[in-house]
Amino acid sequence: MPEGLQEVLVGLHTRYGAALPPIYITENGCAYDDVVDADGEVHDPERIAYLDAHLRAVAAAIEAQVDVRGYYTWSLMDNFEWAEGYTKRFGLVHIDYDSQKRTPKDSYRWYHDLIAAHRRVLG
Repeated sequence: MPEGLQEVLVGLHTRYGAALPPIYITENGCAYDDVVDADGEVHDPERIAYLDAHLRAVAAAIEAQVDVRGYYTWSLMDNFEWAEGYTKRFGLVHIDYDSQKRTPKDSYRWYHDLIAAHRRVLG
């Protein structure tokens, strides 16, 4: 839950204050049953909603003075997960495991555009 992420970040800041080192969120993501549609695309609006909500939670924590310096989604590409094997897909890029074809998902383009927009704002 995105509220939980914000609560943890703000709670750490409240508890440790200046002793809290900068925070990097190194793996945050979700698994869905992504498929390549007939149009050759992977539409994953649930992942976009998940990432958007969690990034907003991080932004709210930053506004509350938490020193968050990085957020990395889990993961760039679909891959083997120890607990789930190849059955769950976490990536922003769909991998056809037989052919190794890579198909950027809608979430890939959304995340790309979000980063590019922030880069323009921050200059």
